[in-house]
Amino acid sequence: MAENETLECITEHERILQEIESTDTACVGPTLRSIYDDQPNAHVRFMEKLDARIRNHDREIEKMCNFHHQGFVDAITELLKVRADAEKLMVRHKSNVTAQTEEVIRCRIQQRNMATTGTCVQCMCRVPCRVSQHRFCQIMAENLPRLREDIKEISMSDLKDFLESIRKHSDKVGETAMRQAQQHRTFNSAMAKQTSMGHYTKPVYSLNGRTHTHNDLMMDEDAGEEDEADEEILTAQDLVDFSPVYRCLHIYTVLGDRETFENYYRKQRKKQARLVLQPQANMHETVEGYRRYFNQIVGFFVVEDHILHATRGLVTRAFTDELWNMALSKIIAVLRTHSSYCDDPDLVLELKNLIVIFADTLQGYGFPVNRLFDLLFEVRDQYNETLLKKWALVFRWIFELDNYSPIPVETEEEYKLVVSRFPFHDAEIEKQDFPKKLPMSQSVPQIYTQVKEFIYASLKFSESLHRSSTEIDDMLRKSTNLLLTRTLSSCLQNLIKKPHIGLTELVQIIINTTHLEQACRYLEEFITNITNVSPETVHTTRLYGLSTFKDARHAAEGEIYTKLNQKIDEFIQLADYEWGMAESDGRASGYLMDLINFLRSTFQVFTHLPGKVAQTACMSACKHLSTSLMQMLLDTELKQISMGAIQQFNLDVIQCELFASSEPVPGFQGDTLQLAFIDLRQLLDLFMVWDWSTYLADYGQPTSKYLRVNPATALALLEKMKDTSKKNNIFSGFRKNDRDKQKLIETVVKQLRSLVNGMSS
Repeated sequence: MAENETLECITEHERILQEIESTDTACVGPTLRSIYDDQPNAHVRFMEKLDARIRNHDREIEKMCNFHHQGFVDAITELLKVRADAEKLMVRHKSNVTAQTEEVIRCRIQQRNMATTGTCVQCMCRVPCRVSQHRFCQIMAENLPRLREDIKEISMSDLKDFLESIRKHSDKVGETAMRQAQQHRTFNSAMAKQTSMGHYTKPVYSLNGRTHTHNDLMMDEDAGEEDEADEEILTAQDLVDFSPVYRCLHIYTVLGDRETFENYYRKQRKKQARLVLQPQANMHETVEGYRRYFNQIVGFFVVEDHILHATRGLVTRAFTDELWNMALSKIIAVLRTHSSYCDDPDLVLELKNLIVIFADTLQGYGFPVNRLFDLLFEVRDQYNETLLKKWALVFRWIFELDNYSPIPVETEEEYKLVVSRFPFHDAEIEKQDFPKKLPMSQSVPQIYTQVKEFIYASLKFSESLHRSSTEIDDMLRKSTNLLLTRTLSSCLQNLIKKPHIGLTELVQIIINTTHLEQACRYLEEFITNITNVSPETVHTTRLYGLSTFKDARHAAEGEIYTKLNQKIDEFIQLADYEWGMAESDGRASGYLMDLINFLRSTFQVFTHLPGKVAQTACMSACKHLSTSLMQMLLDTELKQISMGAIQQFNLDVIQCELFASSEPVPGFQGDTLQLAFIDLRQLLDLFMVWDWSTYLADYGQPTSKYLRVNPATALALLEKMKDTSKKNNIFSGFRKNDRDKQKLIETVVKQLRSLVNGMSS
């Protein structure tokens, strides 16, 4: 029974403890009273239970405190740091407030003194009429005009000192203004890249203190005092003490001579403007020369802008506009002259950047600068000219170092390196195993890379000119066209004409220009990717590189024909015929066999050329050889030719015909190449067979066996042989019929002469 009572008591105590923990304080009293109303000594057991519950809660509190102890310590540490920063902030703002308070007090004192002075002056106005008869009043009346003049002279002297010193300060004022304009441009460029991150308002900069707004800009909260110092904006008042101007203006105004002061000030500033606008003789040599020139001009007009807004009528907008128009004409003339002396593209680019900052700075003060941006288009042309000269040297150097051999690639990495620099794709070559060779020489990827570098360099000038993407795209394409059609074309033409460029090099040049021509479309895409202007846009300029490489290729082809003919001439000069020989050696001349071997090996190199080029070169060489051999026979200095010499000559022509029939270059149809020697063949056959009756009978007939033999040619050669026949060196086997043969020759000569005369008539 006692145990049941004890359990009930314990359960009741648990209920009471839960009720105490969960109820309001006002309800605890009745709950505690129920403990004492219960069994005797029940409150003792309840107190034990309560103590145990308190110990449990203490342990939980201790655990929680241990768990959050480190965070508490960190929070306290941060709070101490914040307190230190707060103290620094309070000290800084307190000093600012103190300084501003002192300024306000000073202004209040000035206002009070001015009010007091005004009151006194009003009182004194009533006094003169009463004191005018006193002597001290008469003395004052005599001395005041002189004192006024002394004051005017002193103030004017201060103004002259100001005008003298302002020339020294103008450079610093201009430098500060242009630096702030450049920082503003840089800031805008950086913020433009963050437009996707949120809205912002562009800052408005000014040196005259009129406008300084940085609305809604999210600044870095951790920016220190040094950053704030960097952002401090200096005004013209911070750099120049204008008090002499204000004081002199006030004095001359009070004394009724303001117009004199205004005229003097404007006249002196016009003189100073002309001095500022005079450049140094060597200004074009360094960018610092241009920078000093611009700083002086900007400083001058910043000061005038400040005077315009800080005084009432000392200078007018019409006056500053007149000064600016005069200055602008002079500046443009100076820049146009000095920039023409500059041959360094980097210096011209720096000049362009200075002009842009110069224009932006003065535009911020309300001065129109459109003519300066128009001038930049002229400077751009000068910049392009300097770029073209620079790249002409680059191209010449590339051509000078080229070995004019196909590019060897040993590994996949080397192949990828080449095609990363030049857009080359050839399925057949890609299938080949390493090592292998690419058809073009090393100058091709170098030229292609340098053209892209030129485009980048040209783009640098187009930036910041406030032009649309379409205009920039047009500028890039036009300048690239000049590079291709003038500079690169000239370098290629000069290269082709160089004496050390042989046939092998010319063949490689033709191959190179073919690949460069194919790469022009990739340059089109390159410019399009830069400007984001589609090539299909109306009025978009196209690249004319195709014509450049075609012209170079045609020139190289012509040079191949020329050099082939020169080599043929060199071999023919080695010919040493014995024109009076009784009979031939039975084999072709050595010089001719060497010539044919040279042609055979040369045309093997031509296998990489386009078919028509190789065929034309081969045909040209054969025709030139045939013509040269014919000229050798008909040389006027050659007076006599024996039949043995004709037979030896015939053996040489036979070797030429065999070479032509061996198809040294594929693609000729039938005996097309052999026809190059048809004139020689028919002429030699006529003399070898001595078939004059057939020749004379069939002359003029389209089916004539000797259709290609000209009577004049036959007559000239027969005359050489007639002289020899008189010495019995030809018809040694027909001595008994010598007289008849001589008559036959004479008869043939007469008939040939009549044919020649008939042709001439």
